[in-house]
Amino acid sequence: MKAALGFCLVFLTLRSPGVLSLSTHVAIVYPQDPVLRMGSNLTASCWVHPELGVHANSLFWTLNGHQLPSSLYRVLSPTNLSVTLAGLNASRQTSGDNLVCHNHKGHILAGSCLYVGMPPEKPVNLTCWSRNTKDLTCSWAPGGKGETNISTLYKLKYKLRWYGTEKECEDYSHTQPYSCSITQDLHLFTPYEIWVEASNRLGRATSDVIILDILDVVTTDPPSGVTVSRLGQLEDQLSVRWEAPPALKDFLFKAKYQIRYRLEESQDWKVMNDVGNQTSCRLAGLRPGTVYFVQVRCNPVGIYGSRKAGIWSEWSHPTAASTPHSERLMSCDSKSSGDSNSTLRRELKQFLGWVKKHAYGCSSMSMKLYDQWRVDMQKSPKTRNQVGSPRG
Repeated sequence: MKAALGFCLVFLTLRSPGVLSLSTHVAIVYPQDPVLRMGSNLTASCWVHPELGVHANSLFWTLNGHQLPSSLYRVLSPTNLSVTLAGLNASRQTSGDNLVCHNHKGHILAGSCLYVGMPPEKPVNLTCWSRNTKDLTCSWAPGGKGETNISTLYKLKYKLRWYGTEKECEDYSHTQPYSCSITQDLHLFTPYEIWVEASNRLGRATSDVIILDILDVVTTDPPSGVTVSRLGQLEDQLSVRWEAPPALKDFLFKAKYQIRYRLEESQDWKVMNDVGNQTSCRLAGLRPGTVYFVQVRCNPVGIYGSRKAGIWSEWSHPTAASTPHSERLMSCDSKSSGDSNSTLRRELKQFLGWVKKHAYGCSSMSMKLYDQWRVDMQKSPKTRNQVGSPRG
């Protein structure tokens, strides 16, 4: 009869001490599905077999180890104690909340695991890209506030737009949440329909469907072989050269590049957007006698005739170079000259110490070696703070 009313019983069999082979039963009664929405109410009952000789007044309830106040209890019979929880908060952990009935000594008589959360909302921000046309990776974000507080499953679904069968992505990322990569049976020149389904025991939701062609969302590796060098004794210029991404060397496309550079002591980058598809560029208007860090990235726009804007690659690793010192900056001021010489002596001492560990023979002494030392010095805050800072 209780099953017809939508209730279930969880029985624990206890053996009463001092009474041989006397087995008794304790039951906790609650709504059949212990997965509840946040804000809902729950009434559970703890029933003790009369032969146990335990009165309901001696029982008490705990939730996650904390005793619930007696004001929430109701004695339904001499052997039956109920508790009512109003406006349930979200579960503290995905494994659920423990609602437990105890006797007067604190021994556990019966218990249940409650799951309190929310149904998922429609996933949003579904975005996909293909690295060198070898895969198709998509990422998304949960809808609403994102947290349902109970176990929620997300599935990336896709199919070829006109004649494909529905499939599920299998290679879900273990390091990047809400991300999956399609790595097999990829089709070029054919649009895909892609969407995300979210579900838990309280409901389900589906994202908007996006339609894309892999060739329209291709990104690639950063340019390789980036070098930065001086242009003779031009004190305000540097030359930057690089190689096109090797992974796309056999593809028909017109790449475009961006360069960004910054001063050694600054974190503010200046971006050059008008580089075009050439693989070299001259930086002008720079400070004389200054170390610059330079990076390059690529956009494989127009691959196989695609008319989409393309997706930028990551930036290349920083490459450092220094501009020549300007003779016009030389000063006869003895104080200024003394401070400058003191700084140069400290820097030269550090540089020579670094050379002993990284260079062999005089043939390695070059401006490139000096620039590499400046890069390494940037990685060490202790070393960086010593250069140019007089000791007290």
